[in-house]
Amino acid sequence: MKTFAELNFPGRLIAVEGLDGSGKSTQIHLLKRWLELQGLKVYFSEWNSSELVKSATSKGKKMTLLTPTTFSLIHATDFADRYERHLVPLLRAGYIVLCDRYIFTAYARDVVRGCPPQWVRDIYNFAAQPDLTFFFKASLEVSLQRILDGRPQLKYFEAGMDLRLSNDPYESFRIFQGRLLEQYLAMSTDYKFLIMDANQPVEVQQSLVRQLVGSKINLASFTYDKAATV
Repeated sequence: MKTFAELNFPGRLIAVEGLDGSGKSTQIHLLKRWLELQGLKVYFSEWNSSELVKSATSKGKKMTLLTPTTFSLIHATDFADRYERHLVPLLRAGYIVLCDRYIFTAYARDVVRGCPPQWVRDIYNFAAQPDLTFFFKASLEVSLQRILDGRPQLKYFEAGMDLRLSNDPYESFRIFQGRLLEQYLAMSTDYKFLIMDANQPVEVQQSLVRQLVGSKINLASFTYDKAATV
């Protein structure tokens, strides 16, 4: 799998991955704001946000109608739609594209839910690899506490309740997210993840993210008045 840079796209794609509650969304939004303040061409996209399938996904979740295979295929449809209609065109136009979750989310979640690993990877074989992938590695207890600080209870699917791992949603969360962490770490070397200590304060993490992005991408070439070449 080649990166967008290796495929000679003018733009660059930066993805963040992590467990629910790892703080990855906070980090990528802070990065987006920082890049925008420098007058750079930036586009943001998040997992499961395509208008094409969003309502179907929401309805299926509420009625718990989704099998692991159906879950996987719906998310793949969502990703393919965004990839073809948003990500690729903007990368061709020389934008820095920021993705809150990328295909690695499917590689982890779908496999933990019982889908064959190679089958999942084959579904996404049309997608290029990000130019940078940050993985925010937080302890399960830190992730759980961050979620509960923001809302009163866990969501059904983020706790893995559909897998019948435990009747206790908190214990189910620990088991499910622990399995996801194993999947992420197993693929971290092959896909060159930049592993971040997500237990650190937000400001410390963001400072390091900005340093890494600035050292690996020629940001000055992504201003609106310059050709997008790195």
